[in-house]
Amino acid sequence: MTTRTPTQHVQHWLSNFETALEQRDIERVMQLFGEECYWRDLVTFTWNLKTLEGKDAIQSMLNATLSETRPGNWQIDGEATEADGITEAWFTFETGVAHGKGFLRLKGDRCWTLLTTMQELKDYPEPRGPHRPKGAEHGANKSRETWLESRQREERELGYTRQPYCVIVGGGQGGIGLAARLRQLNVPTIVVEKNPRPGDSWRNRYKSLCLHDPVWYDHLPYIPFPENWPVFAPKDKIGDWLEMYTKVMELNYWSATECESASFDEASGAWTVNVNRDGERVTLRPRQLILATGMSGMPNVPHFPGAETFEGEQQHSSQHPGPDAYRGKKCIVVGSNNSAHDICAALWENDADVTMLQRSSTHVVKSDSLMEEVLGPLYSEEAVQSGISHDKADLLFASIPYKVLPDFQRPAFDQIRERDAEFYKQLEDAGFLLDFGSDDSGLFLKYLRRGSGYYIDVGACDLVASGEVKLRSGVSIECINPHSITLTDGSELPADLIVYATGYGSMNGWAARIISQDVADKVGKCWGLGSDTPKDPGPWEGELRNMWKPTQQQALWFHGGNLHQSRHYSHYLALQLKARMEGIPTPVYGLQEVHHLA
Repeated sequence: MTTRTPTQHVQHWLSNFETALEQRDIERVMQLFGEECYWRDLVTFTWNLKTLEGKDAIQSMLNATLSETRPGNWQIDGEATEADGITEAWFTFETGVAHGKGFLRLKGDRCWTLLTTMQELKDYPEPRGPHRPKGAEHGANKSRETWLESRQREERELGYTRQPYCVIVGGGQGGIGLAARLRQLNVPTIVVEKNPRPGDSWRNRYKSLCLHDPVWYDHLPYIPFPENWPVFAPKDKIGDWLEMYTKVMELNYWSATECESASFDEASGAWTVNVNRDGERVTLRPRQLILATGMSGMPNVPHFPGAETFEGEQQHSSQHPGPDAYRGKKCIVVGSNNSAHDICAALWENDADVTMLQRSSTHVVKSDSLMEEVLGPLYSEEAVQSGISHDKADLLFASIPYKVLPDFQRPAFDQIRERDAEFYKQLEDAGFLLDFGSDDSGLFLKYLRRGSGYYIDVGACDLVASGEVKLRSGVSIECINPHSITLTDGSELPADLIVYATGYGSMNGWAARIISQDVADKVGKCWGLGSDTPKDPGPWEGELRNMWKPTQQQALWFHGGNLHQSRHYSHYLALQLKARMEGIPTPVYGLQEVHHLA
């Protein structure tokens, strides 16, 4: 008996899968899936971001979508691999309207996880490679328009004599990356940003801010950072890169522009978006509105009794200017996550008297450990050398269903806990309240579930452990006095400055401010998986709520996340928007129900 190679094994499975799909034999399709199985589809079958968990869910999806999708031409891409009883392979396929790429994991002869992603609309390829624009117009032409004249004309017309198809509210890295993708798909788009320059959302933060994620994780679409770019980029360097990117990607970027209101007309299918562009009131009428105001919504600023009597300064971390004005001052930082640690360390470096107020436990992981044990296999110099580009890494990470992601993450964080045991002991001895997530699955699951509750340590923990940054843990503020705070244990701390590093609310808070509370409630909470863990109430949803996909409000979309997510998921959001602009049918399967208003 001849043993099949992993590649032959996958080819055999794909052939059976293709035949059963072509024959619309869904019962036969289901025989190819194991009892525990997951199919994550990014736009191709569902025109949604949807994870189908179990055979019944997959069967229901196929019953609803197969005749419209018309999938075919399933081909293995490269060689399959096998380890620990799991066979893995890349593949390509087509639908009636798109080219797709996917990733398959087999246990034995049956599918355990399947990822299908839309890569390109067949009739609307991006102008790259063989479709690259010529640029120069050869020949003689008395009415020739240069590239500069064309850009200037577009800037004069778009939003005035010609309406954009999309308006993106928010010109940080998320809005900029999405606008670049829409530009390449020839979707007329305006980005509105209240700051004077692209990149100001980074420049305006406290001066010690750096990326805590490494460079390999953080590239923007189309233009990766150069090979000599620092591993952890300082905020002002990121700001300059975004400003450059906005210019060279030819984005219609309206800086110094505030979105004052927006409303959707069901009859016409268009938005009315009122903006103040550097003192000029302009009304835009796009067909699609995208809120790219960051993964986080409005700043969470807790109110404590007596706050109005305080004679020092109070500020949310988003408003904190940096440490320069606080040398020798008594500073209280409320919170114990990334921003809190960064701000405490910067204040200490500037000779302030700093106390961190930790109200609940925090997951801490050393930056080096995170890079080597968690991110390294996909996002590192070694990964690049082994042929894993950031685009390939994005797809590999996306291929892991959120339901089983904790099982993939837990071993790495168990390794970190063992590797850095002495570090954690020193923190706990100092009174710091530590956790590894409610199920010990670590940082990224905390981020996906709640977007808070963690710190990537780049040095501030040593200050906490040594007492250089004072720590009060397991307590909160009872009341604020003119020159001090009283804690819930009855003790009092003198204070000249209170920084609330207390995070942000759901992104739909921006929908409430810009559109209406009714629309914010209609779309519901953004972010979180429904894991029924702290700050991520159930029921289980299987995908991030409302992100990069259709919402309960027609033509309203949310875009955000870290640089990796903004880069990867902007691709699928741009394809959804382009398909709608071109009139391609986009029947959405499994539109998310709303379980939580915010």
